[in-house]
Amino acid sequence: MDEITKAVLDYVKREYLEEDDDRELTDTTPLITGGIVDSFSMVSLKRFLEKKYQIQIPDADASPEAFDNVKSIVALVNRFKKA
Repeated sequence: MDEITKAVLDYVKREYLEEDDDRELTDTTPLITGGIVDSFSMVSLKRFLEKKYQIQIPDADASPEAFDNVKSIVALVNRFKKA
């Protein structure tokens, strides 16, 4: 597991799952359509990523589809890290 995947998984578990929530979270678990992350949470996740990786994710790219699983979030971060 790469560093970005681990960081996103850890953040989502820490911020959005209850302590007694025993759902298995993987890089393909639906976050938004699965009800784990809502639109407000998506904004805080975006800010976390921008601060941690010193990137700017344009609002047009911060779509629910782009934030629906860790795999797509990692792809988004990698896209803007290289820009």
